[in-house]
Amino acid sequence: MRIGGLHLGPVHLAVVAVVAATAVGLAAWWAVRDQAEIVPATPVTSERAAPLAPLPSSSPAADDGADLVVDVAGKVRRPGIAVLPAGSRVVDALDAAGGPRRGVDLTALNLARLVVDGEQILVGVAPAPGVAGDLGTAPPQGASLVNLNTADQTVLETLPGVGPVTAEAILAWRTDNGGFTSVDELLEVDGIGEATLDDLAPLVTL
Repeated sequence: MRIGGLHLGPVHLAVVAVVAATAVGLAAWWAVRDQAEIVPATPVTSERAAPLAPLPSSSPAADDGADLVVDVAGKVRRPGIAVLPAGSRVVDALDAAGGPRRGVDLTALNLARLVVDGEQILVGVAPAPGVAGDLGTAPPQGASLVNLNTADQTVLETLPGVGPVTAEAILAWRTDNGGFTSVDELLEVDGIGEATLDDLAPLVTL
């Protein structure tokens, strides 16, 4: 092949083709390099997870745990002071007093009511006339029960069905046995039967 008076053989033509191809490749690479956009790498930051807020406790707030002291009086088997755990109800106080006496109607007594520290719970005894409330509430001020373990003969004789002889028998039994632990023990006193006991039970305490 003759170019411009030069005779080029096959070898020369191959060299020229390689050089031309290389030149074209370099030109294309530079063009692409100039157009390429350099995107800066986004720095990776490490963030500490925010602490989780504490979950509210599902259990109710603990109470102070103080015991409740109530006076269970009336027609129960063991009237007197009962010490109950906080949150106790009238039914718990009734159980602590040995339960109601035979035949006592509890329909007017709210057994599910929460007891209050220091109250007196009357069982089977109607409130005094003119006093609002139902059984299981505190009695009117001025009402008092006769304590079988501390009352003297004069006080005992104020009870229905208790005369001088029966009062003396109560005092003798109390002395011989070291005091009463249950109102039912009145049945062991000479002159006191079931009927008299039913009358006395709402009026006495220990």
